[in-house]
Amino acid sequence: MPSGSALEAVRARRSWSKVTDEAPTHAELLTLVTAAGRVADHSSLRPWRLIELRGSDRERLGRAIAKVQGDKSPSTKPLRAPLLIAVVASYKKSDKVPRWEQEAVASGVAHVLSLLLDEAGWGVIWRTGGYTRAKAVAKAHGLDKNEQLLGWLYVGGKPPRERLGRRKAVEARKLVSRMPASKKD
Repeated sequence: MPSGSALEAVRARRSWSKVTDEAPTHAELLTLVTAAGRVADHSSLRPWRLIELRGSDRERLGRAIAKVQGDKSPSTKPLRAPLLIAVVASYKKSDKVPRWEQEAVASGVAHVLSLLLDEAGWGVIWRTGGYTRAKAVAKAHGLDKNEQLLGWLYVGGKPPRERLGRRKAVEARKLVSRMPASKKD
């Protein structure tokens, strides 16, 4: 297997629930987003956008989450990483590309970006929650009526670990099948 292959990157990927205070720069992020934007995109609609949250942006998000949850104190969840990347499905009018497919493109961009960030040495986890699609959270992100927040990539430095756990391998034989034969065949 060639070094730096997509297969190698996918096999090495893991979620990092705890990260250090280091984060990629804006310029580094733009380079990776340019590559992630190459996902399959029917009619090249680009039905997605990303929002960078750093510093006090994360505190504002914490206040919006608290509002949704009815808490008096801001949520500290957004402070778990120095960089949050909000993944937004930005739906476009199309007779050919349904809404679900546009959301799949936005999700694909997020997943590819998470792989690229991981391969570049950053710890990443995709987080969601019941508040992800709440009005107060959408307002904090400045979303338009044609947009939905899908979640956030939490990004930071990978902390040193003594022992890395491995995810159980997918049993592909149980998940891949052939199309059933027609009863007429």
